[in-house]
Parts: sequence; structure tokens; C-alpha cells
Amino acid sequence: MSLFGSLVMLRRTRLLLELVRFSHTVFALPFALLSAALAWRDEPFRWEDLVGILLCMVFARTAAMAFNRLTDRHIDALNPRTAGRHLPAGTLSVTTVVAFTLFAAAGFVASTWLFDLRTPPNPWPLYLSGPVLLYVLGYSLTKRFTSLAHFWLGGALMLAPVAAWIAVKGPTEMLPPVLLGGAVFFWVSGFDILYACQDAEFDAKAGLHSVPARFGVPTSLRLAAACHAVMFVLLVGLGFASPHLGSVYFAGLCPIGALLVYEHRIVRPDDLSRVNRAFFQVNGVISLGLLVLVLVQLAVK
Repeated sequence: MSLFGSLVMLRRTRLLLELVRFSHTVFALPFALLSAALAWRDEPFRWEDLVGILLCMVFARTAAMAFNRLTDRHIDALNPRTAGRHLPAGTLSVTTVVAFTLFAAAGFVASTWLFDLRTPPNPWPLYLSGPVLLYVLGYSLTKRFTSLAHFWLGGALMLAPVAAWIAVKGPTEMLPPVLLGGAVFFWVSGFDILYACQDAEFDAKAGLHSVPARFGVPTSLRLAAACHAVMFVLLVGLGFASPHLGSVYFAGLCPIGALLVYEHRIVRPDDLSRVNRAFFQVNGVISLGLLVLVLVQLAVK
């Protein structure tokens, strides 16, 4: 390949990674690794499990985000906040993004074979790969017919810790991953409602369904805060449900709770200018912080 061809390929790769906001994998991946770390306390650690979890997470999220950009490209073109995205702006073609979506979807299914090839084999990830992929892709269509779209997204990311646990242990002793998955469900649903407040007026005019468009920004912010309160309660429940968590974990939940409160203190109905800080920065710290907290707890134990 010529130097020019290599530069073109690098630029297209960079644009595709920007399209799916690859860096935002940080939201779901730490919870998958957290769940796997708890499961590995009861099962032998296998490198193929870790590689499989990483690949499945990256490919599933990439396929879901690319599909979302495809389905929403016409809506994004009408919204001043999103009109500069790659497809409405023409920096990437529809054909390229379709191919990228299919590649990521195939990569996700192929990655689940790693668990079936290990010793002993675990076929569950492969069996469940189709339904999981359909569910995470389905989120992109929900805003067209239900205001519960935020909770569909929460369910999609909830699958991360549940699927990681099943990948390591199989569908056994499911209380810890279900509690952790429930915490992720309410966490994601809450911050997606908060994020959607930016588009409340546009969604209402465009006939799109969202909690802010239906109930208004003040009520939506209160609902988001309630979701995060439930998340915190479920994280406390996880500490009691898992025999591998203890005092370090419970002490570490205090700053996590403080971050959740801070997230809602900086966003007000009459001032949404700091939504991005709350959405990207604070939640990134929360997800990574919880992973580090659990790893420290496991190391201490």
C-alpha cells in the first residue's frame, strides 16, 4: 500500500472511531470487568476469558453505536446540536458505516466462540450472542415509539456485567451480577434522561419520544436523580450479596455517592450548560472508580 493509501486508511479509521465515540467504551467495560473479577474468585482465571470479554464489549458497543448513527442520520441533520456528526456532515459515507456496522456485528458473534473453545467449553455466550446483539441494536429505534427509550439503553448496558459473569461461570449463582446489572440499568437510564434534556424542545417538535420531551426538564431531572438513588441502593445490596466484598467496598461507596450527588447539583432546569461534564466526565470517573474499588477490595481480601 502506498503512503497516500496508508494515510487515507488511517484517516478513515480515525473518523470511524470518532463516529462511535470509541473512548466512551469506558462506561460499560469497567462493569463487565468488575463482574468478571468477582466471578474469577470462584473460577480459575483464563486469559481467553479476558480477551473474549474485551473483544465482545468493544465489538458489541461499536456495532450498536454505528447502527445508531445510521438510523438517526436524518434526525441528526435536523438537530443543530448533532448536525455536525459524520453522516449528516458527509465526512463518512453511508456505505462505509454500513460495512463498519456489519464488521463489528460479525466480530461480536465471532468473539463469543472463544468461550466455546476453552477448557472446559462454555457455549452460553455463543448461544446468546444473537438475542443480545438484536437487543442492543434495537435501542436505536425506540425513540420513535416510546419515551422508555432511556430504559432500553439502560437494559442494553445492564447486559455487560450479566454477560461477563455468564461468560466466566455460566448462568449460576446469578444474584451478584443481577444486582450489579440492575445498578447499571438505573445508572445509565438516569444519565441518559439527564443528557436528553438538551434535546427536549427538538424532540417534542420532531415527534420523537423521550422523558424530557414528555414530562419537561424539571421533572426529568428529578426522575434521573431517583434512578441514581436506586442505583446506589443496589450497589449497597451487591456488597451484602457477594461474599468477596466487605468494608473497603462499603467505604468506597461514599465517594461514589458523592459523585452522583455532584452530577445532579451541577445540572439545573434553567442551566443545562454543564450536562456534558456530568454525562461524560463524572460518569466516567464513577465507572472506573467502581472497578478500581472492587479490585482493591479483592486484593485486600
